[in-house]
Amino acid sequence: MKKTNATILVIDDQEDILFTAKMLLKKHFETIYTLSNPKNVVQILAETEIDLVLLDMNYRIGFEDGREGLYFLKEIKKLSPNTIVILMTAFGKVETAVEGLKSGASDYILKPWDNEILVETIKKGVAASRKNKKNTSINEPSLAYFIGTSQSIEKAYSLANKVAKTDANVLILGENGTGKYVLARYIHEHSERKNNEFIHVDLGSLNANIFESELFGYAKGAFTDAKVDTIGKFETAQNGTIFLDEIGNVPLHLQSKLLQVIQTKTVTRLGETKPRKIDVRIITATNLDLKEEVNAKNFREDLYYRINTMEITLPALRERMEDKVPLAHFLLEKMIAKYERNTIVFDEKALTQIENHAWNGNIREMENRIERAVILCENNIIKTADLDLETITKFENPDEFQLSDIEKVAIEKVLVKNENNISKSADELGLSRASLYRRIEKYNIQTS
Repeated sequence: MKKTNATILVIDDQEDILFTAKMLLKKHFETIYTLSNPKNVVQILAETEIDLVLLDMNYRIGFEDGREGLYFLKEIKKLSPNTIVILMTAFGKVETAVEGLKSGASDYILKPWDNEILVETIKKGVAASRKNKKNTSINEPSLAYFIGTSQSIEKAYSLANKVAKTDANVLILGENGTGKYVLARYIHEHSERKNNEFIHVDLGSLNANIFESELFGYAKGAFTDAKVDTIGKFETAQNGTIFLDEIGNVPLHLQSKLLQVIQTKTVTRLGETKPRKIDVRIITATNLDLKEEVNAKNFREDLYYRINTMEITLPALRERMEDKVPLAHFLLEKMIAKYERNTIVFDEKALTQIENHAWNGNIREMENRIERAVILCENNIIKTADLDLETITKFENPDEFQLSDIEKVAIEKVLVKNENNISKSADELGLSRASLYRRIEKYNIQTS
């Protein structure tokens, strides 16, 4: 008999029930986990993709009201919305199970159960779980956010929650790959504008010659290829949010045009003279220190204060040690869904390497490495070779070097590896081409 490829978690405080359930279910399903303490379900869901949970309703002698079961049901659905939960309850406590159905459970089983009914109920539940995951677009940022538990990231998202309820302009600071886009999207989706457009503009890759036409739009005949009237990004974001990424890279002579739009809340299309009113929320981001850029006369001070009603700084991943492994599990689940793979796990050495790696490319680098590992791994186990990480160990005394030294060495190694191919090297480092060029210039790295 072929087993169903599914991961089942049975939660009950009676060891004999856990043993009996496991012996029965392992004949029909690939992976069975058991848990006697429901408080540990949070850790299991963080580390493993569970298709279905078989959850007992009561865990304390003398308490048969099912309150604990309902509590953990809600916790499971909050942590893993696509996981199907089937409740186990004693005969005569059906009313509590019905309340559980209203709280998100898919079905319930009476104890002692009928083996055939239990197996068939779980099979139906697994099919529903698969359908849920297939219908869920993993590219939609509103579906899941990994925040973490480090104090620095919790502070950032706490500020985001407060400012989201307003229309204040927000400046997000942080290194490349720290999640500036994700935070901007989070703010939008927790604002009153969440049902309107969220427009992302990468100013770092926007050629100066098309800056105005892209952002502000143009009229027919404004230039040679202007065949029809075309709205710009600001008008596209009307009543929604526009996210201006890499704002620190906007040339000085174009900053005044951007400032005028923000100040007047109007845009004038190229080829027109009449300004058009806009109502948009403006979020900006950069990996540069804008205060230094202002002092160096590379960035307008008045524009800096216009975009900086609220400033939120995202920490580098190396400053979030406790979040590395949970983040890796989160990204792994995302990639499993993307590639429609079966359950995949990290081996212990891979997890140790993830925890010790510098992650100079931050979350973006980790996501790239894990995606690669999901594609390459065998037997559904990710090993260190699949991640292809090389933790820098050349420096004998960590107190004698700066983080910039590590970054320089990492860039040099990747450039040599890719024969100075900038695109490949930038992708491997989790950087944009422009950011890599800036670092090459900063560290005076020879590429020829």
